[in-house]
Amino acid sequence: MAAVSEELPDGRYGRERSADERADRKLKIIGSVLGVLFLAMIGWFGYDYVSGTKVSGEVIKFDVVSDSAVEVHLEVRKDVTANGYCTLRSQAEDGEEVGRADFRFDQDEGRIDKVVTLRTKARGTSAELLGCHSD
Repeated sequence: MAAVSEELPDGRYGRERSADERADRKLKIIGSVLGVLFLAMIGWFGYDYVSGTKVSGEVIKFDVVSDSAVEVHLEVRKDVTANGYCTLRSQAEDGEEVGRADFRFDQDEGRIDKVVTLRTKARGTSAELLGCHSD
């Protein structure tokens, strides 16, 4: 009489996965989910940065008018309904900051050209726009 085998035929029902293969599969799934979440977070931050910028500015030119003042021609672009301010600073020849001020822009216009006077404690040799922010 022939002996009856208690094992299933190889390949017919798939093969049994080892503990290492199961762990590798779980790690691949977890890594994929975390990768997708990370990409979504980066996309969200990028969108928020681009859409959240309602006020931007640019220093067109500046002129040192005295030992205590620098006139700055500032161009501001913003949403018509947005209110905000831009921060300017001036530095002396040795790099020391000699003046800093915020200038508000509440006009209902999309583009504003304005000459502002930045007061300094010593002779400024530069004018720099540090940034513009909406309220």
